[in-house]
Amino acid sequence: MKNESRGLTWFSHIMMLLFAIVSIVPFVLLISASFTDQSEIIANGYSFFPHKFSTTAYEYLYQRGGDIARAYGVTVFVTVVGTATGVAMTALLAYPLSRIVTPHRNLIMFIVFFTMLFHGGLVPSYLVFTQLFHIKNTIWALIVPGLLMNGFYVMMMRTFFQTTIPSALIESAQIDGAGEYRTLWSIVIPLSAPILATIGLFECIMYWNDWQLGMVYITDPKLFSIQNLLNRIMQDIQYLTSNMGSEANDAMQQMPTDSVKMAIAVIGVLPILVAYPFFQKYFIKGIMIGAVKG
Repeated sequence: MKNESRGLTWFSHIMMLLFAIVSIVPFVLLISASFTDQSEIIANGYSFFPHKFSTTAYEYLYQRGGDIARAYGVTVFVTVVGTATGVAMTALLAYPLSRIVTPHRNLIMFIVFFTMLFHGGLVPSYLVFTQLFHIKNTIWALIVPGLLMNGFYVMMMRTFFQTTIPSALIESAQIDGAGEYRTLWSIVIPLSAPILATIGLFECIMYWNDWQLGMVYITDPKLFSIQNLLNRIMQDIQYLTSNMGSEANDAMQQMPTDSVKMAIAVIGVLPILVAYPFFQKYFIKGIMIGAVKG
């Protein structure tokens, strides 16, 4: 039995190592391509080790350094405020749904579940946020549409509250005179770090990587997020390479179009890669709880 258990352990470790390598390889290729000279990419394609090292792509982006810095500021603000607000609203909805004493909780849960299956579409959403809320070309256009857009988070947090927070603990707090809000903030929230971190990471990635809201609701360049700005830079390069005259084409051939695309991807994903290790412990625990007890 010990040999079988040891063999299973080694097999599991090897498989996880292989999965880790497969996950890391694309990022290695991405970073390598961003430091590869454009002529080398055209001649030999992408490689894991730059045969002709070049920082031209990052120098090109550095010329837009002011715009990129401002876009980073917009994205950081949107991500922090959107994530904090989204997690708070999810908890405030999930907690009553986890309590048996909440009136009409089954009806409310059905409405939440209904939103996971059906969506009004882009046109009704656009009319609501522009004609009713009037948030077009404001920073809130990058935050408000993403709040509570995923009913799965509500169901996931509700399940965590039901299966992890002892009902006897809540009843004891209420016997001592604590109201629902005091019970939530003083007892439930401190015991829910894994699920809060898990959903917070999901929300953070969603807001950081979002480009669609900016494309639909934002036309003011000062409000471009980093994803919108980098996407527009890439579109500008593609436009120049496809519409310049024949004399200018020779000069455009020297523009690091492919390596710039890779550098853009590196700039966009790097902060999330840096932040993920700090959430990993809670993230894994929250996912396991949702998987086992959901």
